[in-house]
Amino acid sequence: MMVFSKKTRQKEIELLKNGEKVDLLVIGGGITGAGVALQAAASGIKTALIDMQDFGGGTSSRSTRLVHGGIRYLKTFDVQVVSDTVKERAVVQHIAPHLVYPDPMILPIYDEPGTTFTMFSVKVAMDLYDHLAEIDKSEQLKKYANYTLTKEEVLRREPQLNPDKLVGAGVYLDYQNNDSRLVIEAVKKAHTDGGIMLSRVKAVEILHDENNKVKGCKVKDILTGESFVIRAKIVINAGGPWSDLVKSIDDANNDRPQMRPTKGIHLVVDSSKLQVPQPTYFGSGTDDGRMIFTIPREGKTYFGTTDTDYHGDFKDPKVDMEDVDYLLNIINKKYPTANLTIDDVEASWAGLRPLIAIEDNKTDVVSGASQSVNDSKAPSTVSRGSSLVSAEDGLITLAGGKLTDYRLMAQAALELIVKKLKNDFNETFTLADSKETIVSGGNFDSENVVEELNKFAKIGEDKGLTQVEALSVAKSFGSNSIKIFNLLDSVENVEGLSKAEAATLKYSLDEEMVLDPVDYLLRRTYHMLFKSNTLDEVKKVVLKNMANYLEWDSEELSARTEKLNKAIEESELTYLK
Repeated sequence: MMVFSKKTRQKEIELLKNGEKVDLLVIGGGITGAGVALQAAASGIKTALIDMQDFGGGTSSRSTRLVHGGIRYLKTFDVQVVSDTVKERAVVQHIAPHLVYPDPMILPIYDEPGTTFTMFSVKVAMDLYDHLAEIDKSEQLKKYANYTLTKEEVLRREPQLNPDKLVGAGVYLDYQNNDSRLVIEAVKKAHTDGGIMLSRVKAVEILHDENNKVKGCKVKDILTGESFVIRAKIVINAGGPWSDLVKSIDDANNDRPQMRPTKGIHLVVDSSKLQVPQPTYFGSGTDDGRMIFTIPREGKTYFGTTDTDYHGDFKDPKVDMEDVDYLLNIINKKYPTANLTIDDVEASWAGLRPLIAIEDNKTDVVSGASQSVNDSKAPSTVSRGSSLVSAEDGLITLAGGKLTDYRLMAQAALELIVKKLKNDFNETFTLADSKETIVSGGNFDSENVVEELNKFAKIGEDKGLTQVEALSVAKSFGSNSIKIFNLLDSVENVEGLSKAEAATLKYSLDEEMVLDPVDYLLRRTYHMLFKSNTLDEVKKVVLKNMANYLEWDSEELSARTEKLNKAIEESELTYLK
């Protein structure tokens, strides 16, 4: 059954073309826009969302894949930002329990210049961190209370770490997540609740009524080249790094540009090259104030991140040799036996942070960061606060923030939207409780995640999957994994794909708006990042299946194949090797 696919997309576009008016149009389908649409649709607000790429195709599929409390912000006294984010992690884990899970972080402390923490200051920071996260009040979280390790204990746990100048470590709670799946699961839930969710639809021009107030947007369907109008009472710009660009298509908007995008990159190597038993977080040792992560995942280890001002193509930020050298230099100093070179890098990704450079003294309603930020500051010292601004013509812009704060940002935006709908259109809405608005796939007991996912996996095992295959599907798709396991009986054996992969692809095409191979291989699954050894075989079959399903002619198939190969080459850094 096609629930959220190319066919349903066409029907919904026809509705809009025929004059269907929405209460709210969200421009931008990253985690911020998805969060707004999720709560709006759950509140009965008639919602449409558009993104010129795939959902989460910009920043929200290129993060460090953590719901990260940001312990380093305590060093710059951003206590409010940390307070909001550490509490929020548990909320996000509750509403997306299959995608967000606790994974304690080890923070080795070195006695070197420019170090972020000493053993004394890390203990103070971790205690404050736990206090802000209310860890002592939760039976679930008490077992994750912070503790310190001696140098000897650190090296027993992580023998590849450099012992020189190592004095010990702190261990504290953090959370891993699946960033791009968090976006698609939020989008799917908003769609189930009646929202019109359209990828590959680009905002072209903000439209106004005779009083010069926003009344909708002219848009372009990237797949067909057709333009049409979406009529909306309220329009919100959730364009992330593109926020200023969205403002620029609004002739009535005189706000000056406020974004200062910075680029961060991550590199993936096999875990045999870099053995890291748990997420690890340390100062770069280069006196630049940066902190570096090394994170184990699916038999691989990935590490990052850089933080450099970015002025290139927002759609396709690339990893530069300078970025690679910077990270390899740091990693090889911290793990001297690794001896990593660029040839060890199996995959990579680059993303942009939507940092706010100019806040115009408008108070941040989400994360308390209302100070004016100057462009002369180093990128990594710019606050990760967010801003919510309503322009004179009514265009709302929600910008900045971190993935961890997306629900708080959406909540603040929705409070403003509900007020505007009441004042300007005399329509009353009661906001759904976004702390309880569970994303698609999250319909199970969030306090017993391991047991619940094992139960789902058992269904897959009973249908012939291995335990590893079944659990992998359950972890990615949560309660929706049952739908995938039910497809196992009807899905044909496809040479080059396991039964589990064939059923997952069918489900994603039917119910996850997969319109391009990269959507599937990079964002609905992490195949391109963590399974590069089977990618050559799998991509051929995926292309063939998608060509049939999406009715591509040979020319289209050829163009999509070329685009996929280019994306894989970029990920594998072929152009640098």
